Amino acid sequence: MRIGLVGTGLLGNAVGLNILRSGHELYAFNRTKSKTAELEKNGAHIADSPKAVAEKSEIVFVVVKNADAVRKVSFGDRCISCGAKDDLVVADMSTINPNSAKEIAEQFAKKNITYLGAPVMGGPNVAINGQLVMMIDGSKNAYEKYEKIFKMVASKVFYLGNIGTAHSVKLAMNLQIAMLALALSEGITLARGASIDPQVFLQILNSTYFKTGMSETKAYKMINDSFEPTFTLRNLKKDLDTINEAARSFGLHLPMSAKANEVYQNAVDAGFGDIDYTGILAYLKDATKL
Repeated sequence: MRIGLVGTGLLGNAVGLNILRSGHELYAFNRTKSKTAELEKNGAHIADSPKAVAEKSEIVFVVVKNADAVRKVSFGDRCISCGAKDDLVVADMSTINPNSAKEIAEQFAKKNITYLGAPVMGGPNVAINGQLVMMIDGSKNAYEKYEKIFKMVASKVFYLGNIGTAHSVKLAMNLQIAMLALALSEGITLARGASIDPQVFLQILNSTYFKTGMSETKAYKMINDSFEPTFTLRNLKKDLDTINEAARSFGLHLPMSAKANEVYQNAVDAGFGDIDYTGILAYLKDATKL
């Protein structure tokens, strides 16, 4: 199958490598062309625009930073909709406001293009082996047509119904990530403040009901100040912005989300934005001294 990919950052690159290893033909575009080098080396066709990707593909995955970036590659100069055929399906893996997803879907529909929300959980380390968790919304017919492709990209796929539902769940999931990273980091910081070896804290935590995948894996990198990014702190801060925007649009105030957003903003301002999101521990190490 001819598959398109617009956006080849850390996640997009890993998704693309998995598509190539699965034997499909891949057409890829990224604004910074150097980020397509590994895909090209592995057999991808590198396009000079989203339009060129759409012209060659049956389905296009979009993996970009935010809703504005989705709109730009979808409807801007030399865009996806500029080169799309009527039966094209666009699967948007970006993390965006569900209200933006609805607007983008409506705009695509005017051009007879089907838009599916397809955000995922999991980083590049699992994406490269097709082990993501994917949430999909939109046309059920389009979902069923490409179900095998989605199940190649992700080991678990949940079809959720109307446009906006998948991105809503994705935001709720990323909220868990932000809160877990903060809780774990404050627990480690408190243990250190009491002159307790953080490994002892983790050993006890991970022997209880309250353990998480994060406390069992990433936490050991965290206490050794290893914050090589799989998903940057700056990107999680961006997602917290989107979470709080979406909550307001639903008539909600999420007090802990608002506070988490403030803490992550402080970390970005202090220069921690480009390390892994679990680097919130490194920020707290500096910021919590009385």
